[in-house]
This record gives sequence, C-alpha cells and structure tokens, in this order.
Amino acid sequence: MKVYYVYILRCFDGTFYVGMTNDIERRVNEHHYGIDRDCYTYDRRPLRLVHVSEFNWVDQAIAAEKKIKSWSHGKKRAFVDGDWEAIKRYSRGRDRKR
Repeated sequence: MKVYYVYILRCFDGTFYVGMTNDIERRVNEHHYGIDRDCYTYDRRPLRLVHVSEFNWVDQAIAAEKKIKSWSHGKKRAFVDGDWEAIKRYSRGRDRKR
C-alpha cells in the first residue's frame, strides 16, 4: 500500500511551508538542497521539518494539505507546538493576532 505524507517545514524567516509527497525523505532533501529555485522555500533556507502526517489515501492527504494551508500562521504555529488550547481559540476565530 502506498503512503502519502503531509509535512510542514519551518523556514529560516519563521514562516511555514506545507506540502504533500509520497516520498518524504526525497522531498525534504529537495527543499534543503534548493532543487527548485522557484520554490517558496528556496530563499528561506535553512529549513526544519516540524511535522509529518501519514495517509493511506491520496485524497485524504490532499484534503489535509489544503486544510492546513488555509490556516493562519498563528494556528500553524500552535499546531506545530502542540498548543491545543490556542488551536481551539484560532478555530473559534479568537486571538487571531497571537
């Protein structure tokens, strides 16, 4: 069975990059080595892999990637940090400036 990954990279400038792949090691290395000069992460290296989720179905991975990409920076940060109370606040639309 194929496995798909949704991952979050923390960039040098503090921003996050969310992506999906079926080969996490290859894809993260492509980001680290700057294979694609047009990629968001190219000028934001070094990068740190801060989250990986595994999925058995590509449609689930795509849906998760889209959902996380739609989150604010603060909600992504809370998710990466495991701050579930902050995630709840962001989900209710409160504390958006934190």
